[in-house]
Amino acid sequence: MSPTDEELVEAFRGGELSAFDTLVARWERRIRGAIHRVVGNEDDARDLCQETFLRAYRGLGSFKSEARFSSWLYQIALNLCRDRMRRRRGRTLVSLDDVEEGAQELVTRRPSAFDLVESRDLAKTVAAAIGELAEEQREVIVLKEYQELTFQQVAEVLGVPVSTVKTRLYRGLAQLRERLERHGVRRAVAVPATLP
Repeated sequence: MSPTDEELVEAFRGGELSAFDTLVARWERRIRGAIHRVVGNEDDARDLCQETFLRAYRGLGSFKSEARFSSWLYQIALNLCRDRMRRRRGRTLVSLDDVEEGAQELVTRRPSAFDLVESRDLAKTVAAAIGELAEEQREVIVLKEYQELTFQQVAEVLGVPVSTVKTRLYRGLAQLRERLERHGVRRAVAVPATLP
């Protein structure tokens, strides 16, 4: 059985530097995916992911063990995203060139070329609509729907009550639905769960 995040944190604090490498390997893809969903640009996601782990490495000595390591890591990542987005106010937040290559449809047959093109277009439309949401709603949707965190975990990451998380999620999803309908998407759309 592999060690928990908290056991790896303690091992790192005890001088076992390879424990941090294990934490990075365990969380890098999910953190980069969350960042990409928030900022909408793969280059920024890579940079901010590296900065997230650099800050985690430097701050692990002051990490309070009553919090979950993953929640703490998501907090660092989201704070970096917020800072980056504040500096870029007025620019497009979602780069359609960097959007995930197609939403995965649950079908038993092999998708045709037309299906693949249609799913890529849908993924681009969904990503653009998410990019138009308010920062608070976008963050909650990314953490809950894409990163599959529980309401409690999202609340820990954002430092808000669970009721606030639920309100932001439901309002964000309602606005997302409205935006998608304006773009001609009228059928139910599953939020793609795959990471970039």
